[in-house]
Amino acid sequence: ANLLGLDTAAENRVTFGEITKKGVTQGMAAPRAIDMDLFNAQQARRVLDRLVGYKLSPFLWKKVRRGLSAGRVQSVAVRLIVDREKEIEAFKPEEYWNIDALLSPPSSTKKFTARLTALAGGRKLAVTSAGQSAEIVKALDGAAYTVSSISKGKRKKVPAPPFITSTMQQEASRRLGFTATRTMRAAQTLYEGVDIAGQGTMGLITYMRTDSLRIADEAQAAAKEFITETYGPEYVCPQKRTYKSKSATAAQDAHEAVRPTNPALTPAEVEKSVSGDPAKLYRLIWSRFTASQMSNAVFDAVSADIVNNDYLFRATGSKLKFDGYLAVYNNTSEDEKNRLLPPLDKGEELKLLDLKGEQHFTQPPSRYTEASLVKDLEEKNIGRPSTYAPTITTILARNYVEREGKALKPTALGEVTTKLMEEQFPKIVDVHFTADMEKELDDVEDG
Repeated sequence: ANLLGLDTAAENRVTFGEITKKGVTQGMAAPRAIDMDLFNAQQARRVLDRLVGYKLSPFLWKKVRRGLSAGRVQSVAVRLIVDREKEIEAFKPEEYWNIDALLSPPSSTKKFTARLTALAGGRKLAVTSAGQSAEIVKALDGAAYTVSSISKGKRKKVPAPPFITSTMQQEASRRLGFTATRTMRAAQTLYEGVDIAGQGTMGLITYMRTDSLRIADEAQAAAKEFITETYGPEYVCPQKRTYKSKSATAAQDAHEAVRPTNPALTPAEVEKSVSGDPAKLYRLIWSRFTASQMSNAVFDAVSADIVNNDYLFRATGSKLKFDGYLAVYNNTSEDEKNRLLPPLDKGEELKLLDLKGEQHFTQPPSRYTEASLVKDLEEKNIGRPSTYAPTITTILARNYVEREGKALKPTALGEVTTKLMEEQFPKIVDVHFTADMEKELDDVEDG
């Protein structure tokens, strides 16, 4: 505006949430003045990034080697990975034992497993050695396994909310094996627009850099109409689902959640014209959004308490009664859908088929993957939706971190640099400092 000599108070700023005929028409119909609060927040962010990057990078060139870089977000991301590696190295495994009984009712051949969970009075029981396990198995020997109580109920499973940038990157990593950068590249293509046979060029998803879970009313209405026609009215969520966004400030709510621009455009239809990563990602975004507007899945759940001497075993079972949103977006294992127990009666004595104690050890925390790093950055409020993918790309390119399969582990260079930063610039690599700075930038956005 300054370069063009425009009046910054005039209403000449236009925003588009989606690149479709409707999105562009709505944007053009509602121009606004430049939001100086947003502008100031952007300037502040830029200055802060440069103060950190321009001042610290040359320091690292002198002390470590040329070509390195430091940054407000990337240095904290490397620190998280380095700290996790230290936790793994310092971890001391602890032994524990599971004692499982394979049982069946007297009148049936159906087998099921019950696990020792407590003492008969309900007091928790931890089995930590082979000796203790053998002692318990001995105490159980020859005594009857009796059903002491049965509880039946319905268990509901609620669909996940539609995607925001971070959850889209996590799920694409988990389900499709995409890196954050690959996900964003495919999303950019879907947002900018692709050619759909018989419908022309159109943007298939809303803007993909967002941390808001808001959904436009007309998108909810379109989804409900599609679900009713395709699956039936009982599959539509009876009440309006509203998901609470993580960011409390209005500043971050400029965009909707990531959703299909036309909920009635199915992945099968899109795949006639689009292939590769964008097609795979569209299927994921469409399914997740559609599921979020559908009814809960309902399970019949049963749990049985079984007593032997002073010990309490528990067995649980479930049966899918109504699939609801699972018809579109399956995030349940087949085992969970139908983990059946045979019919049992209170007071019934069960046959013991097998009893065994198994030794296990507690596991160290696992290394970060791209998905879990993005999740952690977001939860700790470090960086913005637009920074997750480029940050990971940068720390890999600078050789601070390397990939080992899906895991991210620090290199010697990453460890040395982080140690140096912690000694010389503890504030910059402090997680809370960076998160508080994001909050202050949000405050600037809020005026």
